[in-house]
Amino acid sequence: MLVSEFDYFLPPELIAQQPLAVRDASRMMVLRCETREIIHSYFLKLPEFLSPGDVVVLNDSRVIPARVWGQSAGREIDFLFVRQIAPRKWEVLCRPARHVLPGMKVIFPHGLEATVLEKGPEGRRLLEFPTNRLIDWLYKVGYPPLPPYIKRQKADQTMRELDLVRYQTVFARKEGSIAAPTAGLHFTRRLIRKLREKGIILTRVTLHVGLATFQPIRVEKVEDHQMLEEWYEISPRAATIINEAKKEGRAVVAVGTTVVRTLESAAKSQSAQPRVLPGRRTTNLFIYPGYQFKIVDRLLTNFHLPKSTLLMLVAAFAGKDFVLQAYGEAVKERYRFFSYGDCMLIL
Repeated sequence: MLVSEFDYFLPPELIAQQPLAVRDASRMMVLRCETREIIHSYFLKLPEFLSPGDVVVLNDSRVIPARVWGQSAGREIDFLFVRQIAPRKWEVLCRPARHVLPGMKVIFPHGLEATVLEKGPEGRRLLEFPTNRLIDWLYKVGYPPLPPYIKRQKADQTMRELDLVRYQTVFARKEGSIAAPTAGLHFTRRLIRKLREKGIILTRVTLHVGLATFQPIRVEKVEDHQMLEEWYEISPRAATIINEAKKEGRAVVAVGTTVVRTLESAAKSQSAQPRVLPGRRTTNLFIYPGYQFKIVDRLLTNFHLPKSTLLMLVAAFAGKDFVLQAYGEAVKERYRFFSYGDCMLIL
């Protein structure tokens, strides 16, 4: 299967640069897989498409303001703090990376200095800091790690403050992501209340979004791509709620591709009834057409980049031809695309 099969045309003006004024005012394209029907709706109507007893699974990972500018070899460098590897040691992604080499010093805002320990592939570096916990410092000086297709001026503090709030779900709890689980950005307290009033059950899992979620595919064949690992956690309570739903034939609704990868990674299907195992693990599960889903029955997701692993996951769930047809319809109907854009519900 060729990566080029997952390409589509997108006018640049359809890439959402800012969130809507109200989170749950987004448009929602609904795909009914059995009938291949496409319905144009709104996210506020999500409860109308679900049934009492359905389980909606959210990713409660919290985005950290992981983007910081620093100085190395007299040049300004754009750093993305990916994850803490060990006490005082962080993996970062830097651009341009050629000026950040082992043994060099990096000067960050507020006079914080780091030493480059190792050089990794594709701009990755290992830095050592004089202090163990950088989270508080990141919240003071860091910017939301927006994807490159969302354009921002570095000194625009007004947009920084907006993005710190809006590039975060209202149910985010556990710090660790370097990109938002964007399907969750549409949720508001009132929408969550409406779901519960209808008898729909909500539960949470955690997957810290890392480089794996947005790493580009650099091979021609889909099967040759290797996903990087990401950390996830499913609590015993969440596992019980999900497993009871599967046992009783109630739908498990994944909010976002990160939830899909979490649940499918934790699936144990040797028994007659598939179930998820609680615990903390890492996953490099790559889902593309041909994958047999064990846990997830419904999917809420945003519109994804051409030739991305996220689009391939959606194509695996709903069928490649149907998904690309729907994307063409979304372009025609002027939907807003990507992180701050509209969403799609697949039934």
